[in-house]
Amino acid sequence: MESEAPTMENNPKISAYYQTRLAHFGVVSTEWLAQAQSATNPLPSSSTDSDTDKDTNFSVIDEFNRWRSHPDLAEAVAAIRALAAVISSSKASTMMQLEIELKNASDTLKAWDTTSISLTAASDLFMRYVTRTSALEFEEFNSAKSRLIERADKFGEISYKARKIIAMLSQDFIFDGCTILVHGFSRVVFEVLKLAAHNKKRFRVFCTEGRPDRTGLRLSHELAKLDVPVKLVIDSAVAYTMDEVDMVIVGADGVVESGGIINMMGTYQIALVAKSMNKPVYVAAESYKFARHYLLDQKDLVPAIRPVDFGVPIPLKVDVECSARDYTPPQYLTLLFTDLGVLTPSVVSDELIQLYL
Repeated sequence: MESEAPTMENNPKISAYYQTRLAHFGVVSTEWLAQAQSATNPLPSSSTDSDTDKDTNFSVIDEFNRWRSHPDLAEAVAAIRALAAVISSSKASTMMQLEIELKNASDTLKAWDTTSISLTAASDLFMRYVTRTSALEFEEFNSAKSRLIERADKFGEISYKARKIIAMLSQDFIFDGCTILVHGFSRVVFEVLKLAAHNKKRFRVFCTEGRPDRTGLRLSHELAKLDVPVKLVIDSAVAYTMDEVDMVIVGADGVVESGGIINMMGTYQIALVAKSMNKPVYVAAESYKFARHYLLDQKDLVPAIRPVDFGVPIPLKVDVECSARDYTPPQYLTLLFTDLGVLTPSVVSDELIQLYL
């Protein structure tokens, strides 16, 4: 007896994070491109829609879903915007009540998808950034709440601008005539390449296919729109094409304490091949993805399930590996391009200490 490969509708165990990515990046369309173009405009403030009806019960998940429906907005930034709205809409009358309400909202967001590293890291960083000033204890409540809202909005703006900062910092590493290998569709990597193209740099890109969700195919379409020379490479041909590559640039779902990264499945094997052939591997990742996790091997990862469609029915007796990501240890990475600066993997633990102090 045979069964179809798992899909969104018939496999409720699929990570919510990858359901969102599939909804945003699964199909190339003119509608999506128009949305992506409009996303370059400034985002509206988080209080615009949430304040339209003061009598309705505020839901942090509803607010989060509203923000993450924007195709160019990272899930972690959507969480930050939602938590900022929690403060604005709060009916608390004391700082203790407000902090408890904010902590509960943060826990609710993290529980929404326990497999999302960036969602957990962004929520934790938001709590540290917004509430860590001792001056709040000595201020009148309304003044302290206003200060919290100001800090929350500032953190949201910093997080939203992170991608553009990373793109600017990475430009010195992209030289004329180079060939860059990328894996899957990372919005921050696309921002890096888009800026390089706008700066009139001459380079070409090899995109892995990004099976099973075709994210590399999507990136190849986007780069072609920018007139960047691009070649689509099947995932199993990475080693075959690596001798033509000058550097590898990948994104990250999360950056852990060791300086290693959690990213789309296949990143680890690409880094292994690159290391064996002395090719630099650069990681473009926003600081809100820095997480307090220390992984020793692949089995320390909480599984994040995504659908796998082989195009043909799969016998029920055949197990299918549906894990969405892998862990790449720091020794296989060269540098990390972040909004905190260009870092070596060994510096990540120091930056994490500073972020969470």
